[in-house]
Amino acid sequence: MPSCASSKASDLHRRVATSLEWSLTKSLETLVPELDPVRIFKCLGDETRLMLVLLIASEGELCVCELTHALQESQPKVSRHLAQLRGCGLLEDNRIGQWVYYRVGSRLPEWAGQVLESARVGEASRLATLRARLAAMGERPERRATLC
Repeated sequence: MPSCASSKASDLHRRVATSLEWSLTKSLETLVPELDPVRIFKCLGDETRLMLVLLIASEGELCVCELTHALQESQPKVSRHLAQLRGCGLLEDNRIGQWVYYRVGSRLPEWAGQVLESARVGEASRLATLRARLAAMGERPERRATLC
C-alpha cells in the first residue's frame, strides 16, 4: 500500500509536469504566432512592409543592406518593419556571421501565398524597379563586400 507521502509526491510531480508542458506550449505559441488573416493583412497593410515581403519572396533571401539599398530607406526603418514581419510570422531570418538574411516564412498557409502572388501581380512595376536596383548591386558575395 503506497504511503501518503509518496501519493502526494506523485500528485505534485503530475501537477509540475502538466504546468511545465502548458508553459512550454504557451512559450512556443508566443514564439510562433498563429498566421490568421487579420494578422497577415495588418502586417501587409503598410506599403514598406508589403514591398519588403514581395521583394524577399521574389529573390528568395535578402539581407538588410540589400533591402535598404533596393527600397532606398534607412536601415532603422527597414529593420523595424522586418521585425514586425518576423513577429507576425510572414518572415524568418537566418544569421550568417554579421549578416541577417530574411526569407518568407515556411509556415505560410497556401491562401497567404495566393495573397502574396496577387499582390506581386498588382505591384509588378514597382517590384521590377526594386529588383533592378538589386541587380545593379552585383552578385551577393560582391554586395556583401561593398555594402554590408
